[in-house]
Amino acid sequence: MALAALIGPATKLIGKFVKDKDLQQKLSHEIATMAEKYAQELAVAQINVDMHNLSDRVELFQGDMYDFVDENSEPYDLIVSNPPYVASQLMLDLPDEYGFEPPMAFEGGETGLDFIEQILKNAPRYLSENGVLVVEAGSANVSLEKHFPNIPFTWLSSANGDEVIFLLTAAELKQYF
Repeated sequence: MALAALIGPATKLIGKFVKDKDLQQKLSHEIATMAEKYAQELAVAQINVDMHNLSDRVELFQGDMYDFVDENSEPYDLIVSNPPYVASQLMLDLPDEYGFEPPMAFEGGETGLDFIEQILKNAPRYLSENGVLVVEAGSANVSLEKHFPNIPFTWLSSANGDEVIFLLTAAELKQYF
């Protein structure tokens, strides 16, 4: 059975999973492993899992990045992440509605790449031979292209049409990391 590792914020990913009927059908026999760094966010994720009767298909862990993954477990066919990606300077200009979540949910360091770079460097260890990494890079997309100019990112459009989500295959990742 293929596994999907959805690395935080699990609350948002569970919401997307639950609302996307096509995704539910395509992954109807898969198990999603999700991690949240903070207990409060993990509790909200658990409420969503319970509310949508997904406890048989979603495993929740408290941990940071890949901390929860057993080095000896089967590799993942899909890793999806929505990490903090807002550059430190841009944090000062976030709209008021972003104040409902803690700053750590958004701040990705000086360039916005602190977490994305860790995900990229570690993903090859956890992906299957035909695995795929999908990451929302948001406002860090330009920094990402500048920082890794040789990597052939495939950019996917978000709901509003912006190309802020990238996809890389395991083979592509292993070539560069």
